[in-house]
Amino acid sequence: MPRTHLSCRPAPAWKASLLGLATALSLAACGGGGGSSNIGLIAAAAGSSSTTTPPPTTGSSTPPATPGTNAGRSGPKVLLVQIDGMTYAALRQAQAAGALTSLRAAPAWTGGIAGTPSAQPTTTGPAFATLLTGTWARHGVAFDSADQRIDTARTPTLLAQLRQRTQPFALQSGVVTSSTVAASLSADPAVAAAIDRRVDCNGDDGCVTTRTRQLIEAGIDLTVAEYGAPARAATDGLGSAGYRASVTATAAAVQQLLDTIARRQANDPKEDWLVLLTADHGLDAFGSTTGSQSLDDKISFVASNKALPSLPAVNDAPPADIATLLQAAAATDLAPTVLQHLGMLPALEQRGYDGIALQAGTAVRQLRAVAGADKASLVLGWTMAGNTQVPVKVYRDGTLIATLPAASTRYTDNIQAAADGLYAYRYTVVAGDSATGVQAQIAYVKPALLATTLVQGLAAYYPLNALPPTDAIGASTMAPWASDAAAGTLVSDDPFVAPYKGKALRVDSTIKNASGMSGYRLLQGTDVATDNSVTAYTLGFWLRTDASCSQGVSNGGTVIGNKNYTTGANAGLAIGLFGGCEIRFNVGAGGSRADSNGYKLSAGQWAYVAVVIDKANLRMTGYVLDPALGTQTGSATLTSTLVAQLGGLKNGIGLNEDGTGLYYQRETSSPRGAMDFDDFAIWRRALTADEIASMFKAAQPLSTLPR
Repeated sequence: MPRTHLSCRPAPAWKASLLGLATALSLAACGGGGGSSNIGLIAAAAGSSSTTTPPPTTGSSTPPATPGTNAGRSGPKVLLVQIDGMTYAALRQAQAAGALTSLRAAPAWTGGIAGTPSAQPTTTGPAFATLLTGTWARHGVAFDSADQRIDTARTPTLLAQLRQRTQPFALQSGVVTSSTVAASLSADPAVAAAIDRRVDCNGDDGCVTTRTRQLIEAGIDLTVAEYGAPARAATDGLGSAGYRASVTATAAAVQQLLDTIARRQANDPKEDWLVLLTADHGLDAFGSTTGSQSLDDKISFVASNKALPSLPAVNDAPPADIATLLQAAAATDLAPTVLQHLGMLPALEQRGYDGIALQAGTAVRQLRAVAGADKASLVLGWTMAGNTQVPVKVYRDGTLIATLPAASTRYTDNIQAAADGLYAYRYTVVAGDSATGVQAQIAYVKPALLATTLVQGLAAYYPLNALPPTDAIGASTMAPWASDAAAGTLVSDDPFVAPYKGKALRVDSTIKNASGMSGYRLLQGTDVATDNSVTAYTLGFWLRTDASCSQGVSNGGTVIGNKNYTTGANAGLAIGLFGGCEIRFNVGAGGSRADSNGYKLSAGQWAYVAVVIDKANLRMTGYVLDPALGTQTGSATLTSTLVAQLGGLKNGIGLNEDGTGLYYQRETSSPRGAMDFDDFAIWRRALTADEIASMFKAAQPLSTLPR
């Protein structure tokens, strides 16, 4: 099938008097008016613009429609529109004002899930790749730069899937882009080979409307259109007159496309159109694209002209938290929904999408894979909605490994591997007419023993399996920072394997007193940080974030700290949680500082975190042992000045707080939330890497060792 690439750029005003009729045709094609459906005319008009385009190949154009007659074939067709910068709230306001009222709108989410292999920046490049592939980060696009390419070998586009059909006729597709990012991704030869009509409007949204309307009139089976004006206007603020005007204008432009479809359907009632409208990502309160995993940045929407059984929360208000948002439709649902409508969705067990077709009567959602406490299994969990009374099948790398009873939502896959190491698997869960997948990774560990030397040099040890927490050594105390803010509760799913399973401590910083104080505090009788007889010490504990690492945004959360953590330069020690579920180790001296950054956690999974402070050798060494990412270690050089200030505020160590108990009260942009802790210990010596690894591998509490 011949393909044409068109580039649309507004002609300079001084050329208008020289170009005559050719200029008029060019402007008509680029949004200056006109409504011809002749693709040959589009190509010819584009040839008079500043970008040279090859002439149309014989047979590539479609005859113009006459009144009562549609160009192209009848049957199912799809218009898929992505708008950069239109928030769900802005769409709801536009609909309340009477725009796009034929569309059913619902909140949706994008960006994958923080702290998992699916996580990707909430920006245009990754989002457009998700739109075309129905997958999260494994599509390979991580930035908005021109060098990014979709990994089509690993994640074929929906456009390529349409190409699989050749009989009794081939399906045609067109892509019209506004942003340079989307244009670059669709221009990559591996992607462009599957596109029949590709138009780069170079930031001209008027061109997007005109060219998209012409593709609809020509009868293209799938038309993908991207608008960008609202994002540009949003830089003035979401409440600005410019942003409101841009949203109104874009809604009116989309309505033109809907009106064009309505005319075709009036001519041919058998022409079955699915219209899907979405945004590439959300915006923060200032109208900025931050790329973060915050609630504002993750909220998108799906609006459809059809009732879709598996599209939840239609017309609902924007979700108030990420946990609620993740129950909504996902950006990865759009590609399989398009293919389902066009009859080109692969068989259930062969689907490689991270979302579901929204037409499905059974909705399998929120598929997650976490490493088991034994470090030798992957535990799959998911939710089901709609018709749940159907058997559930689980596939690993395309092979059926389990058939489960109806309504099952959990499965444990026991991994058999020859040696310790990182192993990756692709899981697909099928139920009824729904299938979704997830990429999983495990740091596989063969059964190991807990190092018996770990009882040596213990300065404090909290099993954290009962309230109030008690130091088994009897050398310290642990309690809420404020007696009227009991932020601690016990959870039953601790990090240990049977027969050692027990409870763990959850510290929830949303529980606070009137002054905003929250969290827990560990207060040592003799602080190892300030005791001159202690030349090295180690802090180690098990840590688990919530399912989306929600506290790792903005200024980050404090995991533990004995300092005022408003800045890392303040005196003392802190371990922080930041964007992308990143752990950072920090010490400061009231001016100077030392940091060891870049350690990653898997959201919602138990990891072992330790920091070794070697006062004598002026070294800080950090460890994060994660069940999906393996062992991560690094170090930073200290100075005698930093060592002298390791005691920080000398007021104890905060858990899910800093050394003031008021971190979240001061840093209001850092969200409060829950962190889980277990087996918290302090040693008066530097633990070895092997000793730390044994705690992670054995998944056994220190209390099981003889003392």
